[in-house]
Amino acid sequence: MATTYGRVVPHLDLDALRGKLIVIEGADGSGRSTQINLLKDWLESRGFAVEAFGLRRSELVSQELDQAKKSSVLGLHTLTLFYATDFADQLENKIIPALRAGFIVLADRYVYTLMARAIVRGAERQWLESLYSIALVPDAVVYLQVEPEVLIRRAFQKSPTLDYWESGMDLGLSRDMYTSFIKFQKLMQAEFKRMRSVYGFEIVNGNRSIPRIAEELRKKVERVVEGVVYGEITDDGREGGGGWDGGEGDVRGVGLGGGRGGASGDGGREGGTPREPREAPAAPPRDR
Repeated sequence: MATTYGRVVPHLDLDALRGKLIVIEGADGSGRSTQINLLKDWLESRGFAVEAFGLRRSELVSQELDQAKKSSVLGLHTLTLFYATDFADQLENKIIPALRAGFIVLADRYVYTLMARAIVRGAERQWLESLYSIALVPDAVVYLQVEPEVLIRRAFQKSPTLDYWESGMDLGLSRDMYTSFIKFQKLMQAEFKRMRSVYGFEIVNGNRSIPRIAEELRKKVERVVEGVVYGEITDDGREGGGGWDGGEGDVRGVGLGGGRGGASGDGGREGGTPREPREAPAAPPRDR
């Protein structure tokens, strides 16, 4: 049965959500979008209805959020609430309707990235857990971990300049954007490692070739959506016959609450028993 991390969107019948929610996390340049497109094509070729979701795609506030990021004038908690509004709007108007219709929802990042970014910048962990407690617990979460040096090389292949926010320039880590980027990405990876130890989602080596990562992700998604094994992918992208050896690690409990029926975690379910939901504070703490 579908669960949330605490609070439930008003009038939502969790029992009516028949689809599956699969999250791919990772920094810019980790290959998330490429892998999601490959998964979408693969799932649709096998008869599944698939819907894609991503951050900053809300019709309600996405344009305003982009403008706010360009201006760099909003405080940490105001910007966090902006992102939370974007997520809540898409949760209610995109994710939930798709799951209710039985779709496989592929999320290009989820609340984990939003929390990690805010925590690294100094936001209170408990406040963030309460703020995002309306989020549905995914059926599977994978974090594509790529070394910062690889990320920066991929970034320069796409653009001659680094992104201000992905480089953590607002944190004053270094006046040099290259150095700041490396330091910020290491902070983000350390936070995701901590989140994994607490919440139990899986980390996948994203430094490898696209076909090898796709092969591993297919195996994991396969177990979630139907449990039927198809052919593997070779390094040249062709499918091969035969079974599979389980890849690098098994699918464990996922998410802030350990996943649907998974391991325990803060703000979710523990040993199959729902925790009391936290109420979000009426107003966020003051910016530091």
